[in-house]
Amino acid sequence: MKLTWRVIVMLMLALAAGIRAEDQTLLIELPSGTLPLDVNANGTVVVGSLRSGGGFYWMPTTGDIYIGGDSAIASSRDGRTIVGTAIDASKVKQAGIWQRAAEWRLLGSIAPNAAPCDDLLSSSYGVSADGKVIVGLAWNGCNIARAFRWEESTGMVDLGSTVAGRSSRANGISGDGKIVVGWQEHSTGPRQGARWVDGKQEVFAGPEGFVGEAHGANSDGSIIVGQTCRFSGFLDQSAWIWTAREGVQCAAVPRPRLSGAIGIMFSTSEDGRVIGGAHSFGLESEAVLWIDRSASYLKDYLKAHGVPTAFDGWVNTGFITGVSPDGRILVGYGAGPKNFQGYIVILGSTP
Repeated sequence: MKLTWRVIVMLMLALAAGIRAEDQTLLIELPSGTLPLDVNANGTVVVGSLRSGGGFYWMPTTGDIYIGGDSAIASSRDGRTIVGTAIDASKVKQAGIWQRAAEWRLLGSIAPNAAPCDDLLSSSYGVSADGKVIVGLAWNGCNIARAFRWEESTGMVDLGSTVAGRSSRANGISGDGKIVVGWQEHSTGPRQGARWVDGKQEVFAGPEGFVGEAHGANSDGSIIVGQTCRFSGFLDQSAWIWTAREGVQCAAVPRPRLSGAIGIMFSTSEDGRVIGGAHSFGLESEAVLWIDRSASYLKDYLKAHGVPTAFDGWVNTGFITGVSPDGRILVGYGAGPKNFQGYIVILGSTP
């Protein structure tokens, strides 16, 4: 279905108002060079980075708007607070906050006089629903890389490492700002999926020991998703989902690839029924959509649900990087016909 921008605007505004204006599944291709990484609660604000550098936000009423900085990674629920990385006067990259009609605010690092590693001092990776708690990775020289949690009252807090001499990183945070998720580097090198509750780290246990890094959580942290459920064998390339009731459960990808590919879950709906991610070997990646734990390649799902020309001419569909809380809106990016390119998917019915 070929949509005019007028139709897109009307549709997105209807969705924001909670009106079921359209029951057909839709694919909206964003401009070439856009790399969407998150979407706000009602799907009307998409944030991400540009292939050429810097961050952007997209709205159906404005198109893509350049906001500067180095990258934009995540959005608050209302879309008014964007976090990412910006560049200071010394050309060093720092975690930052961007709000409309304001400059990037830089957050520093985990120590007052922390030294960067090359040109990296800190990076934001996630933000709470209200935009007040930010998490990410901070450096103090190249030997210390730590997960951090920032809010106005505390500044940047080092979440530490439970393995001597090894790094940690926060990839995301629950909507209420209480549960931080990410990874802790194992003594032998792999990144173990981890969460921090009240600042205390817990490593996730899977069917064969630890699992790969955690990427996303729902509003209260009762559902957490991540990558690489098993590290042994090349035919089981599952991602994983954790719930308080079931613990870690492996989530299969549609068709296993050659050794080296992995299953990744990046983002979940509030109830965990709709999860977006990828089956990836680096940038050779196909977006995967899990609905009620059943996996489909996004391109196949769209073609089976009324979008027969979905991603025609694209090299691959890449990654689903963001899912709205109701599971209706997906954002991501892949290798388009001429460049890496972003997309929005509106599911025709709530699963």
